[in-house]
Amino acid sequence: MRTLVALTRASHPAPTVVVTGLAALLAVEAGLGGARTLLVAAAVLVGQLSIGWSNDLLDAGRDRAVGRTDKPLATGTLAPSTVRVALGAAVVGCVVLSLALGPAAGLVHLVLVACGWVYNLGVKSTALSWLPYLAAFGALPAVPWLALAPPTWPPWWMVVVGGLLGVGAHVVNVLPDLAEDAATGVRGLPHRLGARASGVLAVAVLLAGTGVAVLGPAGPVPAWGWAVLAGAGLLAVGSLRRPRRAPFYAALVIALGNVVVLLVRAG
Repeated sequence: MRTLVALTRASHPAPTVVVTGLAALLAVEAGLGGARTLLVAAAVLVGQLSIGWSNDLLDAGRDRAVGRTDKPLATGTLAPSTVRVALGAAVVGCVVLSLALGPAAGLVHLVLVACGWVYNLGVKSTALSWLPYLAAFGALPAVPWLALAPPTWPPWWMVVVGGLLGVGAHVVNVLPDLAEDAATGVRGLPHRLGARASGVLAVAVLLAGTGVAVLGPAGPVPAWGWAVLAGAGLLAVGSLRRPRRAPFYAALVIALGNVVVLLVRAG
């Protein structure tokens, strides 16, 4: 049980659960049946587990250097060999489950997972650190739609919202760790911009995603859509007038709103 808990902590459980849940909800919106929806969720889950475990394996030395007590590999609670075995099983499971969705959906999902691995393997330390997130989150809506019979592409606006959500998520995810990352040589785009500019970027990108989610679908914009867009705009402007972490928290709220609008407008 102790090993299982440590493996869960090393898997980056919060983003893993969020991305898996979003994929499952998108599968429901796409019209997949119960079994196919569960298959999408299972494929995405093991893919996200592989990304999380590979990240902690690759960053174990950096995490030890800055004294990360929340990282089981860094504290010695979890043996690297155990994570490697779990990682190998996740990779195999990801390939098998992805291909079970069909060639198109399977290939897109494997590319999505590969984006996470590319980020972990070094792109995170470059000015293009946002690009794997853009590609992976933009591709996520395509997985359930391509798993339909016959396969079809999701609406264009869903892909755009997903990509913008991914870029915003990258910046928001990195912001709390800027100092620790800089101390170990990680210099992605948020590190190069600094905390204040990165907060502004996250809010701006996610606000753009709100606009696309509200205005992109065909047909008239519902009243609540205009209200959400106005609220997000006011929150964004208000946060930029305040120092420190206000843009960070505003970006989190706007990101959550984007997910809700994406799912409701998809219906």
